Amino acid sequence: MQLPALAWAAGEPRHRAVFQEAGRFGGWPANHGMWAWGDELLVGFEAGWFRVNSGTGREHAIDYRRPAEHVLARSLDGGETWTIEKPDSLKAPPDTKQAGVPTEAGGREAVASPGGFDFTKPGFAFTARMASIHTGPSRFYVTYDKGHLWQGPFMVPDFGTPGIAARTDYLVDGKNSMTLFLTAAKSNKKEGRVLCARTTDGGKTFRQVSWVCPEPEESDFAIMPSSVRLSGKSILCAIRHRKYIAAWRSDDNGETWAMAAKPVDDTGGGNPPAMLKLPDGRLVLTYGFRNPPYSIRARISSDEGRTWSKDIMLREDGGAWDLGYTRTVRRSDGNLVTTYYYNTAKDGERFIGATIWKP
Repeated sequence: MQLPALAWAAGEPRHRAVFQEAGRFGGWPANHGMWAWGDELLVGFEAGWFRVNSGTGREHAIDYRRPAEHVLARSLDGGETWTIEKPDSLKAPPDTKQAGVPTEAGGREAVASPGGFDFTKPGFAFTARMASIHTGPSRFYVTYDKGHLWQGPFMVPDFGTPGIAARTDYLVDGKNSMTLFLTAAKSNKKEGRVLCARTTDGGKTFRQVSWVCPEPEESDFAIMPSSVRLSGKSILCAIRHRKYIAAWRSDDNGETWAMAAKPVDDTGGGNPPAMLKLPDGRLVLTYGFRNPPYSIRARISSDEGRTWSKDIMLREDGGAWDLGYTRTVRRSDGNLVTTYYYNTAKDGERFIGATIWKP
């Protein structure tokens, strides 16, 4: 049962438009990533074309016949205002599809990574993408200048699985060391199961450290991880299931995992988590709720993810289920900025929004 929401924020959340254009579909920030350098924020998303589809089930309101773009939005004032960027260096390789939508042509084929990347440089960011949501293949890009110019694409190995459908979830461990969380296809080549991988040579090679969770049963999946480092050896990884969000904990730097909690029992039809660790040690998890009231919500843990608060309602004016895929960062004044894709009318465009709030 979904718990009632709490008005548990310091001041009323403020909403801002990141990308909102007539006739367009903005979607899925969780797939691309979000980064913060003080009050300079950057978020990636997909920009397609709006179309109401009349299928038998839940279908995204996007035109599957027209290509979409991999787009960035940048804010220099902590999420109050945004500008759109379309770097050529992030264009996808040919035959790439996001949720079945063809991607705008013009990108390069992925190649083997040269390695040697310095993950600790001040303007560093990393994004991982996939060619299909089931078996990939997947690629990654790196930047040293806060996302203006990206190097890549570079190939993500399949680790002997039926395929890797990578979204962006990583922990920087040192200059050349990074822990990466990826979704692998299940043995039946459908979505999916989360694995933990690591590089210690600046991204030249990656080894699989472990499976974070068992392979789900036929009717379920475990995909789209969001991870935080609790301490030097402890990691918490939140994972999207078909109806809920689960959290798994490792206390040996990713070698073994145990279920910690179910932070959200019901996401209203499936939505990924975005998790953030605050300076005081609390964890914040945001997600989209895909049943009435269609909404963007948050929960907080004060005990490293063992227990979680009731829902904090960030926004509840959604017009249809087609929303969510949040990302959250902290700006310099302590406020959080949560981005997501959203709509306020069933037959209205899907846009990228941002909510500024303080727990």
